[in-house]
Amino acid sequence: MLCAEVSVYPLKTNNATQVIDGAIEALSREQVKYKVGSISTHIDGNDEQVWSGIRKLYDEAKKTGEVNMVVTFSNAEH
Repeated sequence: MLCAEVSVYPLKTNNATQVIDGAIEALSREQVKYKVGSISTHIDGNDEQVWSGIRKLYDEAKKTGEVNMVVTFSNAEH
């Protein structure tokens, strides 16, 4: 099992909430468990699911312009 804590920070936009919501919507189409928090999203699954989810989240967010994304990975039992 792999888990990741992800935060997306859109840059140079007045629509940060829309960018983040769009990225989370893309994540919802992946076969991965996730929980949205106030400043980050927690993702759980096997290695392929988590890495794919992270990639989809980033790809969707960057469509709108520049973004920073901070990810912490763990394979520890939770």
